[in-house]
Amino acid sequence: MDFTNPFHNTEKNNEITGWEPVLGGQLAEKAVWVDEAKCIGCQYCVHVASNTFTVDEFHGRSRAIRQDGDSSDVIQEAIDTCPVDCIHWVKFEELDNLENSLDRDMFQTFGKPPRMNKH
Repeated sequence: MDFTNPFHNTEKNNEITGWEPVLGGQLAEKAVWVDEAKCIGCQYCVHVASNTFTVDEFHGRSRAIRQDGDSSDVIQEAIDTCPVDCIHWVKFEELDNLENSLDRDMFQTFGKPPRMNKH
């Protein structure tokens, strides 16, 4: 692998493993994840790390939108401000399973009336 250009993979299979030193030559071993089922929509994390977190417009819950949006220190500060401890560092390999485990259809929206079936 050519480490002088982090976006150039010289291996034959061209498989991206997630361990490439893409940002500043540092290996990214962990990802940030919001357990939206526990989130209360306070938006503290968005105010601290606005390049990493956003609030879902419909459900009113936080979500990590960029893993490299803010420095690790700023993301950790956002994690520390969460009053319900719903933001976690996880392994990148766990992200898909964690996202798939959320049933957003069961979420109560914050600040909006609940969805009603129209007859």
